[in-house]
Amino acid sequence: MNGRSGPAPRTIRLLAALVMATSLVLTACTATQEGGGESPSAAPSSAAAAPSPTPEPSVTAGTGPDCPGLRCTSVMLAGDLLVHPQLWDQARADAAATGNMPLDFVPLLEGMRTYVDGSDLAVCHMETPVAEADGPYAGYPMFNVPPQILTGAAAVGYQACTTASNHTVDAGTEGLNRTLAVLDSLGLEHTGSYATEAESRIPLIMDTSGARIGIIEATYGLNGLEAEYPWQVDLIDAEDMIARAQAAREQGADIVLGAVHAGDEYASMPNSQQIETAHALADSGQFDLIYGHHTHSVLPIENYNGTWIVYGLGNAVTELSPWYAVNNEGLIVRAQFVQEDDAADWRVSDLAWAPSVIVRDPYRWCSVAADLPQGACASEAQQAEVRQRTISVVEAMGAGQDGAREWLVSEDVSSR
Repeated sequence: MNGRSGPAPRTIRLLAALVMATSLVLTACTATQEGGGESPSAAPSSAAAAPSPTPEPSVTAGTGPDCPGLRCTSVMLAGDLLVHPQLWDQARADAAATGNMPLDFVPLLEGMRTYVDGSDLAVCHMETPVAEADGPYAGYPMFNVPPQILTGAAAVGYQACTTASNHTVDAGTEGLNRTLAVLDSLGLEHTGSYATEAESRIPLIMDTSGARIGIIEATYGLNGLEAEYPWQVDLIDAEDMIARAQAAREQGADIVLGAVHAGDEYASMPNSQQIETAHALADSGQFDLIYGHHTHSVLPIENYNGTWIVYGLGNAVTELSPWYAVNNEGLIVRAQFVQEDDAADWRVSDLAWAPSVIVRDPYRWCSVAADLPQGACASEAQQAEVRQRTISVVEAMGAGQDGAREWLVSEDVSSR
């Protein structure tokens, strides 16, 4: 996994070329000065005349479905990690059973592991700041949650989290910086909020075995609060996000994802800000896929002029709402990117999604995909209801006919 420091690959290549060119000029000049020029009788070097062998292109299949090109890589995206008191009570009970004191969120998240393992890069969204390990904790409306939720996310395989949301500054600069420090301590990369102004200028670029992937994220607002410094949290500005994407590409990103934290809570369709922002990012040609958080509900997937837009992933984890059933549901999406040959641009060759729901007694993340990779962790009636609702919403803007499909882990396994 790549960090965000060090010179960009393009810079390294340019410097290497300059050093090599200078070396060749100096060598030629030295030879002319010392030998008085080339002798007419000098025989050409057979080694210099022999053509250099052409290296074989590297082939990378990636993790996921069969690769239809030279290289493939896949990215798995999940909804909000939105931790309420019921979930840290569950983590405390699970810690008593597992011995991972004082709180253990791994059992809550364990069902995601199968999907994380089916991708090359897995990205979560941390909706709120985290508190000190032993608290005090706070739930809605001003969150400050146990940092062990991030320990659990790392344990099941996530490699990065986006962090810009309407709750990012709920606990002020101290909470923002504490959250980023915990992510750093766990080796989880992050973008969207920043501890220093210098870090805010560095795009997040992650390495997979097949490609370098940049992630640009921004939120619609901060619940009426203001960050202490303007650079601490990225706010939605399409031009700024496009400029950041261009910077990521200049620093070596092969693929760039855009994440938009916006929308109307519990809605079933994106609002005008979501659509206008996503379309502007897609029209720029700088983004390969765009996705969103915030509404606490699953939203449609759209193929807009060849660019996939996943408008809302719902909640990955949350408490159970008695008023809004959609609050308890989420979507995991995996995009497989392919490069046909060395000269080709990367494109999405497969877009797959899996529906989920939070169940309780005990609280668990539960997949309700048709192949039930966790088994029947929800009741048969709930599985059917959630799955049908998810399908109808996901396909409301034509995603099914444009090629998006349900992610069946069993099909992945059989294709390997």
